[in-house]
Amino acid sequence: MTLPRIAIDAMGGDEGVRVMVSGAALARRRHDRFKFLLVGDETRIKAALENHPNMAGASEILHCDDVVAGDEKPTQALRRAKTTSMGLAINAVKSGDCGAAVSAGNTGALMAMSKLALRTMPGIDRPALAGLLPTLGEHDVVMLDLGANTECDARNLVQFAIMGAAYSRIVTGKDAPRVRLLNIGTEEIKGTGGLQEAASRLRAATGLSLTFEGFVEADKICRGEVDVVVADGFTGNIALKAIEGSARFVTDLLRNAFTSSLRSKIGFLVSRPATELLRHRLDPNNHNGGVFLGLNGVVVKSHGSANTQGVANAVAVAARLLEENLTERICADLAELGEDRLKDSGRDSGDGGK
Repeated sequence: MTLPRIAIDAMGGDEGVRVMVSGAALARRRHDRFKFLLVGDETRIKAALENHPNMAGASEILHCDDVVAGDEKPTQALRRAKTTSMGLAINAVKSGDCGAAVSAGNTGALMAMSKLALRTMPGIDRPALAGLLPTLGEHDVVMLDLGANTECDARNLVQFAIMGAAYSRIVTGKDAPRVRLLNIGTEEIKGTGGLQEAASRLRAATGLSLTFEGFVEADKICRGEVDVVVADGFTGNIALKAIEGSARFVTDLLRNAFTSSLRSKIGFLVSRPATELLRHRLDPNNHNGGVFLGLNGVVVKSHGSANTQGVANAVAVAARLLEENLTERICADLAELGEDRLKDSGRDSGDGGK
């Protein structure tokens, strides 16, 4: 299958050009159908490409030496959308020159530029940042929103559930992924008015390609008992950082324990296959690639600290979403539900999400 080109913001992230180009090259070694538009400083990109001959005929360079800083305010970055590597990568998707964009740059700026250039699809009020987290089950769990929208009402949460389920169907292959709202308890009386109203709407809605199972607590997110976890961006980002921090804590604790004595070091050698498997499962680079769902185009956010493996995974996420027509799937789900039914389904359940 021939895929549309993927635009790479080569200047974004902690290490910029070197890691972004090497990550794209690794992705292409795994899937030689990938082609790229590398956006950034031409001299530096050409120097990086010298180490990756497999990219020679698969890449075009769009020169740009203006970069969005990691601490730059989105409003400031928007003024330079037409001159920065991030903005030009997104505009390549808007023009149809590329099918998707991948950046490891400033998240807020990436969201603002993407929303301005690509706009939200009909039936979606706000895009949401979705990511994959490892679980004890067979499949990863899709979690959204991870920080794009700090405040959300019930209507936003319902839309996030629909978009997350469409993404999960691609990841899990399930026809009706299990969806839950992140809450402080699983009882129906728990949580804010907005959460309760969103739950009421999802229970009442028909024609959705998902199975709504109520609420989930944060300690159950990675148990493998849910396919999609929905939250507002403020709550979701805190939960994500707590999970990532716990993973690093466990790996650091094991490292300290295994180096504390000669006996511990011998024990490490015996248990090394198991600890390596654990390290692999907990490494965020192996689940890298957040997706801005709800836009008229595919934009993938890589961790700023991602290594070559992490960037390659982010590129693979973008390619898979193009292959599986994620945007079209979400549009079809919204059309199946119908905007009027979405509005009416929770009309009698109060205004707690406003």
